[in-house]
Amino acid sequence: MSAEDRIKVNRRAFLGTAAAGLAAGLSPALAMDGSTEFISSVPVGSVRNNVSSFRMLRWQDYFDSTRNGAILVDLTSRALHYWSEDQATYRLYPTSVPLSEDLTRRGKTEVVQKVVAPSWRPTPSMKQRNPEWPDVVAGGAPDNPLGSHALYLSWTYYRIHGTHDTRKIGRRSSNGCVGLYNEHIAELFSMTKVGTQVLLI
Repeated sequence: MSAEDRIKVNRRAFLGTAAAGLAAGLSPALAMDGSTEFISSVPVGSVRNNVSSFRMLRWQDYFDSTRNGAILVDLTSRALHYWSEDQATYRLYPTSVPLSEDLTRRGKTEVVQKVVAPSWRPTPSMKQRNPEWPDVVAGGAPDNPLGSHALYLSWTYYRIHGTHDTRKIGRRSSNGCVGLYNEHIAELFSMTKVGTQVLLI
């Protein structure tokens, strides 16, 4: 068998395995309590992938109205939903979420400030845990944890922001904030305004 024939066979084997894996991931799903996340009905002891979290939701199940727009963040499924005030626009984005429950805050808040290229300062508790961290990282710096844009919430130190470290998205990886890909936060930033309502569940 020539080298070219071996490459074709290996490519077919890879594609066949990938297709089988995709089909397995599309098995029936069950809702998790207290979350918008769905989980596949897989055997006990197997790895659970967050494959069905990205499903459309109705704003009416979470908000009284879409006045000023509405953002729903599901910390379990690691997804952010946005509805415009006129309900003509709906977006769904993958997010990073807090590392642990003690860093997590849930409930109703709102956007109180919008900042392009925000500077970052560690909170007092972050600085206590990590005294070697800098006191400030300038906006636009490649190591700035807030990425390209930030929506400041009414809760002190809490933000919905971008990240330059794309490995964080879809994971428990933040110190309390909700992170998005920079291109997603830029889009969300353009659609929201001061006063946009936010609910974290």
